[in-house]
Amino acid sequence: MNYWTELSIEYASQKSYLDDLFQVYPTIPEGIREINQERWTNIERAFEKKNNDLLIRELLKLDLFPIKDSYIAYLKRDGSAIDRNPKTINRICGRLYEMGLDKIFERCSEPKETNRQIGPLFRRWLNSKALGIEPVSYEEFTSNNNDAILNGSDAQLMKFANEFLKYEHPKGLDFVGRFNGKLVIGEAKFLTDFGGHQNAQFNDAISTIMTDIKAVKIAILDGVLYIKGNNKMYKDITGKYKDLNIMSSLVLREFLYQL
Repeated sequence: MNYWTELSIEYASQKSYLDDLFQVYPTIPEGIREINQERWTNIERAFEKKNNDLLIRELLKLDLFPIKDSYIAYLKRDGSAIDRNPKTINRICGRLYEMGLDKIFERCSEPKETNRQIGPLFRRWLNSKALGIEPVSYEEFTSNNNDAILNGSDAQLMKFANEFLKYEHPKGLDFVGRFNGKLVIGEAKFLTDFGGHQNAQFNDAISTIMTDIKAVKIAILDGVLYIKGNNKMYKDITGKYKDLNIMSSLVLREFLYQL
């Protein structure tokens, strides 16, 4: 098995893995969502007058609808459906009146889900100089051969990979670096659970490191995949993908400097 994958599994099972990982992925809710005061006044007015049509229309303008209902997304995308489906609107509004305004406000202003916030956290960690060097601009990165991490948008990282490595994979990159003269590219994911969307994230990272380019390719993965057992991710990283560079962000620094 790849030494760095083995080290990551060992780290996750024997050390304070989650406590240390919080330095990379400090998944703290970003506080309540702000609700436009004028819009909330319209919602209150519609609620008090029991105006179902207006109540639904105003609530659909918010980022977060206060109740989970399979028909909300459809109504959000096709406003004309509100007029054509009065029974559906009455049913949803019945639930809203039962909740009351305070609960509606509370639900509509809930923090964003943690997994929606994870994306930028890895880059923020890189920018904290956690790998010993501060990420540099595209111009500086391409002007010399020093150890460096490329700082930039998704588009800039892809631009470099396209121009210098002929990287044509559709998935974006989270990491482009150069250590001891070797170019390194990779994707970073925090896999919070098994199944569904998380499996797709895992597969995305694997497909990136399977690309045929002249660079060191790494999948910087953290989370449940290192839990020993019969789960698919663990079986994959210790089986068919055991020779690939799959590792936790917590061993990334040591990996890069030994290249």
